Amino acid sequence: MDILLKIFGEGKDLDVLQMCSRGIAIFIIALILIRIAGRRAFGQKKPLGNIIVILLGAILSRTVTGVSPFLPTVLTCLLIVVLHRTFAWISIRNRTFSKLVNGEKILVYKDGRFIGKSMERALIHKDDVLEQVRLNANMNSMDDIEEVYMEKTGELSPVKKER
Repeated sequence: MDILLKIFGEGKDLDVLQMCSRGIAIFIIALILIRIAGRRAFGQKKPLGNIIVILLGAILSRTVTGVSPFLPTVLTCLLIVVLHRTFAWISIRNRTFSKLVNGEKILVYKDGRFIGKSMERALIHKDDVLEQVRLNANMNSMDDIEEVYMEKTGELSPVKKER
């Protein structure tokens, strides 16, 4: 036990070696937690994934600096990861729960018309839509765009007209 205390320190009074040791340990633990959480947590940029990224970063950083005790902090992060996986598992099996947790896409443009109520709901402006059409569809006008959706991730995705 004394060797662990010497390597990792205790409380806020940590030297460089102890801080580095904690950093290495937390890096490995974070990698394990991320693998448990799954690719979905970090690849889709949805609310559920954003929450886990923010929480894990905030909580684990407290362990590195010695502000929070090591084991309770790591166990809290494990609980958050398990909760995330549980929510993700329920989301793929229950559409209503998925809508509640992840939201749903919003149609903001269709057949040559911007849909005002949908744009207000999405909190975007016509200029935002036009910008994304230029960036994502490589088009400078809406003439060849059939629809534009705001996806669950917050990104706008234009759908080109079929020729």
